[in-house]
Amino acid sequence: MSHKNIYVAIVEDDSEIRQLFTLLINSSPGFVCEHSFEDAESALKNIKKGAVDVILMDIDLPGISGIECSRKMRAIDDRIDILMLTIHEDDDAVFDSLCAGAGGYLLKETPPADVLAAIKEAYEGGSPMSASIARRVIHSFHAPVQSPLSERETEVLKMLCKGENYKTIADAIFVSTNTVKAHIKSIYRKLHVNSRGEAVSKAYKDRLV
Repeated sequence: MSHKNIYVAIVEDDSEIRQLFTLLINSSPGFVCEHSFEDAESALKNIKKGAVDVILMDIDLPGISGIECSRKMRAIDDRIDILMLTIHEDDDAVFDSLCAGAGGYLLKETPPADVLAAIKEAYEGGSPMSASIARRVIHSFHAPVQSPLSERETEVLKMLCKGENYKTIADAIFVSTNTVKAHIKSIYRKLHVNSRGEAVSKAYKDRLV
């Protein structure tokens, strides 16, 4: 987009917070907020491709979550930068957001000037994060999760991550498709997931493959 201003959208169900951030952005030189929504569905319906540079996205939204909204929004326009703005500091929320395409992660306690700086940083290609969140991300690289999977299950999970189907996996490890299904069922149970997508996401997030 070729303009001086950074166009920001807000997706936040708390009307007071939504109004405060809208006011902050519109009263700051170089920033414009023409779009603010109380739920993900409205944002997905009304934000047109190319209309917004950066989205401030809450996680806890009625209906579709902010994480799922981020995933869908990135599919609509992969040039949009998404900053999660939330109260959540737990690892799952952080990594699920990043896996969904968020480029940064801020806590709602972030001072207004720092929010504006983060929007600018994201627009310029950075990945701004609150200090406590950045520490969690860095710590995750130093402390790999102990895998609950057997060697064979890990092998099957690696092939799932590559998009292989049951038959291809069965042929590769010289077992029946029923055996592969049993391995996958065990993988889902041990990782506490219910689908291939969730298993793949957890595999990368916890560095199990």
